[in-house]
Amino acid sequence: MSTFLGIPGIRRRSDDAAPEGSDPFGPVPHPDEPLRWGEPFPAAAKQTLQDDQLRRKLGHATRTIRAKRASVVGEVPDWEALRDTGSAIKEQVMANLPDLLARLEENVTARGGVVHWARDAAEANRIVTEIARAQGADEVVKVKSMATQEIGLNEHLAAEGIAAIETDLAELIVQLADDMPSHILVPAIHRNRAEIRDIFRRRMGDAPEDLSDVPRELAMAARAHLRRKFLSAKVAVSGANFGVADTGTLAVVESEGNGRMCLTLPETLVTVMGIEKLIPTYEDLEVFLQLLPRSSTGERMNPYTSLWTGVTPGDGPQEFHLVLLDNGRTDVLADEVGRSALHCIRCSACLNVCPVYERVGGHAYGSVYPGPIGAILTPQLTASSGGMSGADDVNASLPYASTLCGACYDVCPVKIDIPSILVDLRAREVDADRGRAVDPWRAAMKAASWVMSDGDRFGLAGRAATLGHVVGGRDGVVSKAPPPASAWTRSRDLPVPPQQTFRRWMAEHEKDGGER
Repeated sequence: MSTFLGIPGIRRRSDDAAPEGSDPFGPVPHPDEPLRWGEPFPAAAKQTLQDDQLRRKLGHATRTIRAKRASVVGEVPDWEALRDTGSAIKEQVMANLPDLLARLEENVTARGGVVHWARDAAEANRIVTEIARAQGADEVVKVKSMATQEIGLNEHLAAEGIAAIETDLAELIVQLADDMPSHILVPAIHRNRAEIRDIFRRRMGDAPEDLSDVPRELAMAARAHLRRKFLSAKVAVSGANFGVADTGTLAVVESEGNGRMCLTLPETLVTVMGIEKLIPTYEDLEVFLQLLPRSSTGERMNPYTSLWTGVTPGDGPQEFHLVLLDNGRTDVLADEVGRSALHCIRCSACLNVCPVYERVGGHAYGSVYPGPIGAILTPQLTASSGGMSGADDVNASLPYASTLCGACYDVCPVKIDIPSILVDLRAREVDADRGRAVDPWRAAMKAASWVMSDGDRFGLAGRAATLGHVVGGRDGVVSKAPPPASAWTRSRDLPVPPQQTFRRWMAEHEKDGGER
């Protein structure tokens, strides 16, 4: 099995420079096969936990973003009311989704756009490919988009001979390295500037030979590289942060201006939008354009907010296509408990406060959607295609990637109760495993029930547990225990048992007349 970044199962190509004679300004090369996610979360997390540099970078970045968010949120006296309003709007969308989608299609079409409906990733990829081919394009420029990552659009286009050029700086870094995004907001959070310089030197054909790791020089090199792409591209592909049903307006918020270049310069624009990204009215944008930037980047407003409605003759793209993506979302919508995962506005606030994410990083989740939101969204989307079928499913362990501390709920701008959904998904995974011939957890619970149902047995077990004191270290914990306790100590420290049980202490206390 191949490895990348220390994680088994993630494929990459050679780091060799582009072949001699190839066009340094042409399409970005792609691997022969789509990149694959690797092991289930526990195995992948064990690998990433060994990377001290990764943990330091994650810790620094998430602490910085948390502090910025707290500062700008504290400036808003009605922040909790905004959260309540955002949550209520999303509830309204989920309750009226079919009607809102029909209204969106009507308004987009009335303003010169073309609406396509995609039931799954294969259908969405086919639609985008056919549009690009119709324009004679051998490459497309892309705005950062979780939806297109979800469906593997870049890899599909590459297989069809069309290069998809990521124009967000972090996404470009990830793409040139044949890497995977590790954060919703900052996909290259796991890379340092020296690594980025090396990636640009090796893989960006027009990077200066003397390129240093000074951030400004790196940004200027990427800007020069991408400007050629913007000026020559016939087709652009974007996602959408919001789609307004009443007007047919689409919205993208970003920080670099690359999105605006993609949305205005090419002749044809294709937007791939998950059907849950709808909001009913234009006025609803007021709420989310306050919630999103503060929750994601810790800014009062996004540097670039682009809104477009259909086609305007002589201004911007003259052909607009909207691909409405289901890909399991209607199945999630039918789930009374899990459907609130569709409220997510992709701010990444839950990642930045999660103690699990901060230590293992995004790659360990094996999904486009990492962190707490990924732990509830990925298993549900997978379930629509037969996933979450028990211990054999690679996503079955994701709901356990949490301490259930509740920090994710506290910062979620639309109040998604992630901990409750995690508990519900855990219960489903346990139920799916009940048919197994040997169920270790069930056996352990039965054994515990047998011991605790009898006072003498419980007392004997307590006295036996005190023997664990001899295997404890000077720090007062047991870091390595024999089976079956080793299943616990592989990833956790076990407090050293006391030398004396409470029952024994109580008996001696009463024997001495209660004087201690």
